[in-house]
Amino acid sequence: MMQRIEQIAAKALEKMGNDRYHLALVVAKRAEQLADGAVPLVELDKNKFKLADIALYEIAESKITLEGLVENI
Repeated sequence: MMQRIEQIAAKALEKMGNDRYHLALVVAKRAEQLADGAVPLVELDKNKFKLADIALYEIAESKITLEGLVENI
């Protein structure tokens, strides 16, 4: 699972239809949720990884989608 963050970001961007705005929106919203105590949906330690990086991993692994977050906003 440990890949370079550039590879993860590229994969996450692809999952968002290559729309950087949507990717930024989802990463920001999910990082906020993680900061508020949400449990990561991937096996990464919140104390060792930045919350935005965890959000990117979740998006790249299809654990988080724009539609899923928009409903919760």
